[in-house]
Amino acid sequence: MKEHVQSPEKIGAFFDIDGTLLPSPSLEWRFIGHLLAQDKIGSADVGRWLVHCARNLLRDPRDATIGNKRYLAGLAESLVADWESSLDPAIPGFFAEGIGRIAEHLAQGHRVFLISGTLEPLARAVARRLPGQIEVCATRLEMRGAHWTGRLAGEHMSGEAKARAIRALAVRYGLALWDSYAYGNSVTDLPMLDSVGHRAAVNPSSRLRRITRNESWQTCDWTQASAAVPGTSRHKLSPQEAP
Repeated sequence: MKEHVQSPEKIGAFFDIDGTLLPSPSLEWRFIGHLLAQDKIGSADVGRWLVHCARNLLRDPRDATIGNKRYLAGLAESLVADWESSLDPAIPGFFAEGIGRIAEHLAQGHRVFLISGTLEPLARAVARRLPGQIEVCATRLEMRGAHWTGRLAGEHMSGEAKARAIRALAVRYGLALWDSYAYGNSVTDLPMLDSVGHRAAVNPSSRLRRITRNESWQTCDWTQASAAVPGTSRHKLSPQEAP
């Protein structure tokens, strides 16, 4: 790893969540499971989701699938707080290696960000359980009063949207992206990975693994489930660990 010429606060570390810090099921599916268990959503909500999907699948497949949050229409955002209160503070199930890597970046004074396609309030709930100050850029939901409409407020935070978010953060904080880090698991994370100088493919899909092999990027196979969130360590990223 080359010597950084930037001060630590000018270095960013950008982490995807689902598949990178968290194994399946995704945060959103975990939230859906909570809503089902609490009888907050039912067949009518699923029906709204399916109708929207059917109407838009040919015209706009992306909106029909990942942009389709009709099952949340009319639900109060306060349900996220209920879900969060049901979580173990130790966020079991997250990859211990990923939580440790976040702690290492924070210990070195780097700015850490979660850049995720999951719902923004879910990502913020996760960030509150991680060590240190972490900023979140995730998919925002349209609100009407205190309730969701079932539509997105802006674009889904995936693909090129992640790269645009990183560039905006770089301007906001004066980040040196060539000295910054990014961690993702899917080819949809490529724009995010290509935005920085140090790229790591975490538990990569077969397509991303082929790309990382051709580009000689770092590959991380994180498998150990975290039993607790560690405090920030003073361990520095070694040449072998650094992307």
